[in-house]
Amino acid sequence: MRIANLNDRAILVRDSGYVDLATASGGRIGPDPRAVLASLPAVRAWLAEAEPADTEQVSPDELASSGRLGPVVSDPSQIFAVGLNYRTHAAEMGLTPPSQPMIFTKFPSSLTGPASSFRVPSETTDWEAELVVVLGARARRLSVDTALDAVAGLCVGQDLSDRGLQMAGSPAQFSLGKSHEGFAPVGPWVTTLDDAGNPQDLRIECRLNGAVRQDSSTSDMVFTVAEIVAYLSHVVELRPGDLVFTGSPPGVGQGQRPPVFLAPGDVLETRIAGLGALRNVATA
Repeated sequence: MRIANLNDRAILVRDSGYVDLATASGGRIGPDPRAVLASLPAVRAWLAEAEPADTEQVSPDELASSGRLGPVVSDPSQIFAVGLNYRTHAAEMGLTPPSQPMIFTKFPSSLTGPASSFRVPSETTDWEAELVVVLGARARRLSVDTALDAVAGLCVGQDLSDRGLQMAGSPAQFSLGKSHEGFAPVGPWVTTLDDAGNPQDLRIECRLNGAVRQDSSTSDMVFTVAEIVAYLSHVVELRPGDLVFTGSPPGVGQGQRPPVFLAPGDVLETRIAGLGALRNVATA
């Protein structure tokens, strides 16, 4: 299944169009995307019974690029991110991969949709294509073997970064530097795990103004999705709708020689095989 956020209402995205779940179910399924992601078995049961017609016939690509979709979850209680989680990205930065997940946060006010614009706040604004995990259950102290049971699905994300602010002071200010308005595009929808494929074998790509900058696979991750989710759950309570940015592959602007950063007018296209694509435009 593909669940998206249209005007803060959960919709089911199909090849032929989309279904407004609350309207089509007569209220049996609520409109809140976060609540829907926490009750996917009930959604599947209703779909098997009802076989609803499309609310609107539109192709998934057209819907994703229309600007109508919001972030997959508008109000997550927590957004986590993982630093240096691709071996080849650590190498391009001249750093050793960490021995345990390096966790920071992005603030929810940075969230935006899959076809939105974002402001460039500095001359050191960078891109980072990421696989994003969307939680679907409350959970603590998960094992690696059971961690994926708490995951609703996966989506595409961009961990935009103001490198100057991120590295200001000692220690560095990761969370603030990654939380400007529009610095967390996610979407275009949540693809449930049964349809997403192996989360450790997905091609991930980022293009800047049409030129490929990142082209890698989630198989290069230092810590797997299951390992990250389990690790977090031993510290915090995970909640439905929480987002986890799982790290970026090589090819970020700071890693170029010389470094390349974003400027107004630039177009970022971020794609993960089977999960869809984002298209975000930089503004002054």
